[in-house]
This record gives sequence, C-alpha cells and structure tokens, in this order.
Amino acid sequence: MKQSSLCPKFEKGMQLLGKRWTGLILYQLLSGPQRFCALEGALPVSGRLLSERLKDLEKEGLVHRQVFTDSAPVRVEYSLTEMGKALTPVLKGIESWSQSWIELNADEMANDSEE
Repeated sequence: MKQSSLCPKFEKGMQLLGKRWTGLILYQLLSGPQRFCALEGALPVSGRLLSERLKDLEKEGLVHRQVFTDSAPVRVEYSLTEMGKALTPVLKGIESWSQSWIELNADEMANDSEE
C-alpha cells in the first residue's frame, strides 16, 4: 500500500521542483534570506516570473515571505522554511552531479559568463 501513496507524492514533488527556475530560486535561497531585488539580480529570470514562482513556493510551504514595516520603504525578504531547507542535500547533490557529469557547449559557456 505504501508504494501506491508514494508515486503521487513523488510525481507532485517532481512537478513542483521541475518548474522552470524553481530549482535555481531554491538554490539561491540556500545562502539565507534575500530580498526580491537580490534574487532578481542573481537569476536570469523576469520579475513577473520570479514573483509567480515565489508565490507558488510560498503556497507549497517551501518559502517564507516576511514583510518588515519598521522602516520606509517596506522591506520584503524571502527565506526557506524547514520544508525548503530539507531540500538542501537534494540541491547540493544535483550541484555535485552536474559538476561531474554535465558538459556545456561554447554557447552555453558564453551565456554562463554573461550572467
């Protein structure tokens, strides 16, 4: 019986993590809380799509959005929840795997150096 309940959960997890930019957003947040503009500057993603992904991740419980109203302008920071932090070994494992096994062609290396 357990296997039948594992497949839908695994599929949902892969659908969530497989969305474009989601893995990179989570990886960026491994270093700690960040403001929207810092995330936008670190990732080659539009502000609209970044906002959409952050809302999805917050809804799913992976990211926490905190609003600071103690100063003007209002400051908003995003951080990983415990659920999000639980992905650390997964994200680090993908990083290690990609360093060992993924090869970039000349165009991909040029794009990487521009970012």
